[in-house]
Amino acid sequence: MSAASSPALAWAAADPYDAALRAGRGPLFLRRADGWLLPLDVERWCARADPVDQEVLDRCEGAVLDVGCGPGRLVAELAARGRAALGIDVSEAAVEHTVRLGGQALRRSVFEPLPGEGRWDTVLLMDGNIGIGGDPRALLDRVCGLLRPGGLLIAETAPADVDERVRVHLTDALTLSGDPFPWARLGTRALLRHARGWEPAGQWAAGARRFAALRSSHHRSANSSADPPKRTAVISSQRARNTSAGSPVADR
Repeated sequence: MSAASSPALAWAAADPYDAALRAGRGPLFLRRADGWLLPLDVERWCARADPVDQEVLDRCEGAVLDVGCGPGRLVAELAARGRAALGIDVSEAAVEHTVRLGGQALRRSVFEPLPGEGRWDTVLLMDGNIGIGGDPRALLDRVCGLLRPGGLLIAETAPADVDERVRVHLTDALTLSGDPFPWARLGTRALLRHARGWEPAGQWAAGARRFAALRSSHHRSANSSADPPKRTAVISSQRARNTSAGSPVADR
């Protein structure tokens, strides 16, 4: 996990996240400075979309952008359904895995220029990716700029009623990867508090997982996040990097 000022940084297989995706299994954790570990469900991410995922995808509208797509189970399932979908992830291993499954993916951060800005019908923030960048309001503003007016955001929230911003390392329990980076954990109530200017569009639970849907206001400008803030790192996805040296695997 490096600052955006590190140009042309290639994420090697020795990186715990990429290594876990290539192996298809953990252990993999987010580690706070106090030693607390949040386990990451690599095996589920690397498997095909499960019934809980399928229910989420049933709620998607139109063209779907999966932010922090990881190894691509959701993008691949949407593609198999004949739906227009694109995944973005800063991990080379994640993008490669998505493409192998039959999905389209770009190696890119959500805070960098993306195809179809202001025209996506649905944006997904699954598997805790509401934490990307450690600033929920900045991320929500950015997502609003990606969606068409009235577009749909579906976010997976923490099972607990939590609202925290922390700095974490990615670790396989033996190796810490790079510098600590900002991350957030939000329960559904916290997400709704941060979602100023959004219209609640539903919330539900399935198994141990929790979800919320928000609809962007028809009156918000898609240009409100045209110059999004620079953010560092995130897991199943947006570890900040300079994309000038990165090349898309697939584009729209």
